[in-house]
Amino acid sequence: MLTTLASAWANLRTRRHLFAGAFVAVALGVALVASMGLGLAAAADPPAGKPRRFAAQPVVVMPHDTLTVEVERGPHRGLDSKKIPHPQPVDKELLHELAELGTVHRDHLAPDAVGVDASAAAVREVVGDRAQVLTGAARRLADPGAERDAQAVVAVRAMLGTAGGVSAFVAVFVTASTFAFVVALRRREFGLLRLAGATPGRVRRQLFTEALAVGVAASATGCALGSWGAPLLARALIDNGIAPPWFTVSGTGTPQSTSWTSWTSWPFQLAFWTGLFVAVAGAWAASRRAGRIGPVEALRDADVDTDVMPWSRRIVGAALLTLGLGMTVHTLWTDPSALLKRKTYTTQPMILITAAAALAPLLVRPVLRMIRLPGAVGLLVRENAAASVRRTAAVAAPVLVTVALAGSLMGSAESVSAAKAQEASEQTNSQLIATGDALSLARRPVPGVAALSPSASTAVFVREEGTTLLRSEARAVSDPAALAATSRLPVVSGDIRHLDDRSIVVNEEWEHHRVGDRLTVWLGDGRRTTLRVAAVLAHGTGDNGAYVTMANAGAAPVDRIDVRLTPGASPAAATDALRAATSGHDVRVRTAAAWLDATHPRVKPQTRQGMLLLLGIALTYAAISLAGTQLMAASVRGRELRALRRAGATRAQVRLMLAGEALVAVAAGTALGLAVTALNLGGLAAALGLLSPESGAGAGAGAGLEAGVVVPWGVVSSAVGVCAVVAVGTGVLGAGWGRRNGVGEW
Repeated sequence: MLTTLASAWANLRTRRHLFAGAFVAVALGVALVASMGLGLAAAADPPAGKPRRFAAQPVVVMPHDTLTVEVERGPHRGLDSKKIPHPQPVDKELLHELAELGTVHRDHLAPDAVGVDASAAAVREVVGDRAQVLTGAARRLADPGAERDAQAVVAVRAMLGTAGGVSAFVAVFVTASTFAFVVALRRREFGLLRLAGATPGRVRRQLFTEALAVGVAASATGCALGSWGAPLLARALIDNGIAPPWFTVSGTGTPQSTSWTSWTSWPFQLAFWTGLFVAVAGAWAASRRAGRIGPVEALRDADVDTDVMPWSRRIVGAALLTLGLGMTVHTLWTDPSALLKRKTYTTQPMILITAAAALAPLLVRPVLRMIRLPGAVGLLVRENAAASVRRTAAVAAPVLVTVALAGSLMGSAESVSAAKAQEASEQTNSQLIATGDALSLARRPVPGVAALSPSASTAVFVREEGTTLLRSEARAVSDPAALAATSRLPVVSGDIRHLDDRSIVVNEEWEHHRVGDRLTVWLGDGRRTTLRVAAVLAHGTGDNGAYVTMANAGAAPVDRIDVRLTPGASPAAATDALRAATSGHDVRVRTAAAWLDATHPRVKPQTRQGMLLLLGIALTYAAISLAGTQLMAASVRGRELRALRRAGATRAQVRLMLAGEALVAVAAGTALGLAVTALNLGGLAAALGLLSPESGAGAGAGAGLEAGVVVPWGVVSSAVGVCAVVAVGTGVLGAGWGRRNGVGEW
């Protein structure tokens, strides 16, 4: 054991240039995981802000804003709760009882809650279970911005969860690949050890000890870097509009930043042990293969890469490829709309990316055969890349991951957003749209207007299969005939003009969606009622919500008025007349095209910024991994480069060859990444095609779904350009550094 430790320590000191790349890969990966974990921890327990609306009152009484329904939980019964958008105000009888305890303060702009100058105990005794009683910091829940802040925190959690998962995936993949490459570069050393009498077990123990030492040191360094980077991550989220201005992340995950216990919190524990496990697992997998082959074979294989794909890796890669394609086909067959959800198109591509990366050494050679470069240097570049498949695959792997992530994630997000925008455009049959809060028409008719359809945003809830309470976004309308005149909804059965106070319009996603079915639903204010299905809409991209009448919307204020003009009417004159006839807060009258551009952008700014931040992290990690791989490769190529110089090659030609090899490897990774992107976006295109109504009233509304997918060539090209610059620069400069410092002199 002592001999193994001494040998490992000597190797770490003498081969520090070789282990530097693995150290950096592990440290950066751990830093990413730690930063994301600290952000999630902060979002899970956000700071309690001070109440503003009723800051002077010790007690606030607020109506219940959640709907709780009994559902089945296996053999037992349980409860499922959802927030309702329009809770009923505190009733007058309760207000009279509260007035007997003390002064009741009302906010006439938002009369859903009241402040009471009385003791909390007395107020709770009077209120009972008829409303919520808030005290202390909880009074902030009655502020107008409390719901917006809560939604912002949920968005931060979703973004950090996605970014953390993708970052961990990239870190694990690149770290394992880097360690495997480190082991591959030392195969000549292993051959000499085997010739000297070392057993396979001795080789494996030495590699395991070295990986353990590097993993511990790099993971500890990564935790420190993550502690430093977490506040910077929070600032980046705020600057890009993803997180609210008050969001903060402590560098240690707790307010006591100097406490030792803070360093044992779950983000650091997760990051440290993940880094250590990946380092050891990456070295162990490669060392097992190195220990199984004979001494002569190891020496021969050190010069020319042969049998670079063990059968175990081929089987794993093929299984992952089959799983990824199978999941896509199964989802297309059972629920194509699932492929349009962010959770699916963010996580499912990881399987195909992992499969392509696992099969990269096998796939690189066919790609290289298709590359034709002119001249003797070009021939040498291609043959070197083909002969050193491990090196080429190690350079191509981070490029593959970066390109596939950029193409799949950004392409899916833009494609889904584009499909939703096209669908909304096809469903709009109005020329003008007025928006605002608590809109009302002061007078009718409005000159130049043929149809007016006021509507309010609300929600309905339904208990599906008795096990889950589902929320469906809905629009409440006052005139179904006007709705039919100002829209082109994708109706597959029934007639939206038959909608009344005792009926509802649903879409095909609902469990019961036949015209005439009677459904038990809960309305936006929590009331339970039974409504008849008047019409059924196509599912589309998921934005075809339910429709009810204003009588079933509670206190939902009108926030939109769709306007259809009379033939020959002047849009400008009609806009002025509509603006003069409409009262409310923040009233805006726009053309339908302008409203669609504002409400249905290609990608929401926050979503785009979050995606770019995520891809920026992945690109940074890939660039550092590329640099480490190229520097490690340059440190062991001295004999090869000296042979080229003795054969008559000039230093300029050698540098050109190194740059060409780097570009060829980047091109191979780009080709494989684009292939993975094509598979992922192809599945999404198939889903959009299946969700397009083919006939009937919804045919026109579904035409937008057939517009195809969007490939983010700009983002992909930028990622490839960065990878190419880093690969070429470090490849050429690394060889020059080795020559000047005696490491692989040529």
